[in-house]
Parts: sequence; C-alpha cells; structure tokens
Amino acid sequence: MDMANASVGRFLAAALTAGLLLTLTGCEDDGAADAAGDGATVVVAPGRPGEKARTLTPEQAARERPDDSPNAADHAYVRNMTEHHRQALVMSALAPERASGEGVKRLAERIAAAQGPEIGAMEKWVTRHPAPAPDAGGHDHGAMPGMATPQQLEQLRDAKGADFDRLFLTLMTAHHEGALKMAGEALSRGNNVAVEEMATEVVATQSAEIHRMRAMG
Repeated sequence: MDMANASVGRFLAAALTAGLLLTLTGCEDDGAADAAGDGATVVVAPGRPGEKARTLTPEQAARERPDDSPNAADHAYVRNMTEHHRQALVMSALAPERASGEGVKRLAERIAAAQGPEIGAMEKWVTRHPAPAPDAGGHDHGAMPGMATPQQLEQLRDAKGADFDRLFLTLMTAHHEGALKMAGEALSRGNNVAVEEMATEVVATQSAEIHRMRAMG
C-alpha cells in the first residue's frame, strides 16, 4: 500500500471508529447528490493529492476500511509508554514541595494533568487489545529512552529550590526526548489507528514542552 492509499485508509478507519458519518445536502458528485436527496448517509473520503474527495456509502466505507489490528510495535509502545508516563508522574509529584520556580511548578502540573489521563487511555486500550501471548521474560523499563535512573531519581528527591529546578528540567527534558523517540517508532512501525493517534498527541504535546523547558533552563 502506498503512502497516499495508507492515508486514505487511516482516515476511513478513524472516521468509522468515531462514527463520523456525514449526511450531504449538496455535492458535485451526482451519485452523492442523489443519495443525499434520498436522505441516505454517506462518508466523505479524501482523495489522493490532486484528486477530488470521494463519497461512499457506509457499506462501501466498511469494505475499504483497512485492517488496523495491533501489531507487536503497537503493544510494545503502549506497554512501555505507560511505564514511561508513570515515571514522569513520580518526578512531577515532587515539584510542589521542592521546586522554587513557579514556572517549574506549573510545568509539573501540566505534565501530570496530561499524562495521567493518557495512562488511563492506554490502560483501556490494553483491555480492548490484550497482548496475543504473555511475555514471561519481563521488560527492562530502565532501558527505555529518557528514563531516569534510580540514582537520578534519588538525587531529585534530595534536591530543593534552584537545585531541584535545574535537575528537574534536565531530567524531564531527556525524559520527553525519549518519549518522542518511542512515539516515532510507533508511528513508523505500528498498525493500529488508536495507537497512532496517541503517539501523535505525545509528539505534539511533549515537543512543545521540550521547547518550554529549554527556554527555562
């Protein structure tokens, strides 16, 4: 499947998953106009670059919907990013009592406000898409990119004031950079639309926070 067809397929999958079926009241396509005139529901599918959008019946859209069954990359991303986010929450929870800068405190609040619900969304995803087989070997979460070591976490817990602020920004910037790498791998190797959406949100949110932290450092 080429990139243009993949984009159309991903759009259809997302639209069908969300139930975004549009009733058209006017359209250049005669068939779509007839369908709209009859009160039928049609789905608008974007065309490839330079081509017009297509209008499909829900049945046609369902037939064109690609198989977005989660693959190993999707499962690995959700499993690892859940643990990655949990460490960010641990680090952020130290800020109210130990940080001196209001900017650092507000940043920690935003990180917790964003990543807490994201953990919940990933846990729900796992209940809908359990891994095909249990992995008895366990997982080395410390090997994930950007994760702070136990020693670094202990240093952060012991720090206070300006020292805490500097260390927090250093560790959290590296943590976010690791999350971007993980999200990039999911976007390039995964197959599931929901995971793609979660990874895209991580890229958007954490890229902006990296720029903010670098400006604060």
